[in-house]
Amino acid sequence: MKVDQKGHTTILKNTQGDCLAFLEKVTTQHNSFKNQNLILDMSMDKSVDLKQIKLFGDLSKIHKKGKKSFVIVADGIDFNAIPTKLTVVPTLLEAHDIIEMEEIERDLGF
Repeated sequence: MKVDQKGHTTILKNTQGDCLAFLEKVTTQHNSFKNQNLILDMSMDKSVDLKQIKLFGDLSKIHKKGKKSFVIVADGIDFNAIPTKLTVVPTLLEAHDIIEMEEIERDLGF
């Protein structure tokens, strides 16, 4: 797992290609990142599917309760089939855009 911090956002990159191991690592280290917006970059792992993405639902829910954004970057999946509780985008740029929009919404009280 590669960690990159930019301002109020932390990007966690799955470098192993093992989705379950990545989920376990992020979950155990969540307290270190709970005050940051999180981007989980799984774009390097082309074998990631919708079933694996859904495993991050509970972690996303916990993180969003802290009024912080939680965005997953994954490519090659059916974005229409993703549950509404998860935010999944195909590129890092879109992930940053989503976080900026959510920050503005929180500042406005939505």
